[in-house]
Amino acid sequence: MSEFNEFDQQGSVPNRDAGSIISHAFEMYKGVFLYGIVAMVIYLLGGYIIQSVSGFNSASVMDEMRTSGDYSSFNYWNAPGFSMYMGLSSLLGLLLAPLYVGLIYIVNKFNTKNQIEFSDLFIGYRQNFVNILIYSFLSGIISAISISLCFIPFFFVYPFLLLGYPILLFENASATEALGKSFNIAKENYGTLLLTSFLGMIISIAGIILCGIGVILTAPFMMVVMYSAYCAFLGKPRQIMYKP
Repeated sequence: MSEFNEFDQQGSVPNRDAGSIISHAFEMYKGVFLYGIVAMVIYLLGGYIIQSVSGFNSASVMDEMRTSGDYSSFNYWNAPGFSMYMGLSSLLGLLLAPLYVGLIYIVNKFNTKNQIEFSDLFIGYRQNFVNILIYSFLSGIISAISISLCFIPFFFVYPFLLLGYPILLFENASATEALGKSFNIAKENYGTLLLTSFLGMIISIAGIILCGIGVILTAPFMMVVMYSAYCAFLGKPRQIMYKP
């Protein structure tokens, strides 16, 4: 069960332009990046366990691709354990979606100057859990279809999904309500959210440059961009006060 703090008047809200939203996200992320790293470490540990269980060795596959020199015709599905790896990875992504919602919750606590607790990272498992899973499943299907179409369409589809998780958290919406509301806002502000999404993605994957390990630091930035975009177009939410 949760309620909203009636006395929450603190916190900043960006303007409705990509530059302001990204700048706001940077300011927020500087205060919560350690929690983002924790979320990424949990995700990577899950991925390591899945590789061990499935028998799929991504490093070995990359070496084989480099040796053959033919990346385009390489058949991933023939790699040992790949199909099981993909299935388990999809399940992991689904089950960790509430963790990303928890990071958004922590960002709002930081923005509204409320005390942050480590357990806040897991609020998505206590509040609106089923709808978060359903939304993650639906958005995952939409993303997978767009990525399968030569990947580029994904960049144009993603803005329609950008506000879904914050809506699920702060408005306790159903999965379809969150998807519909996010779509309608993006439809009316598509240019801004397209640029915001693109910049957020670029920054989120920038850590790959640092031998790949840097992605642990940068990848969670996209969740913060979602929060800042929500504030810009729907206003700063009052802080949720969770009561078991």
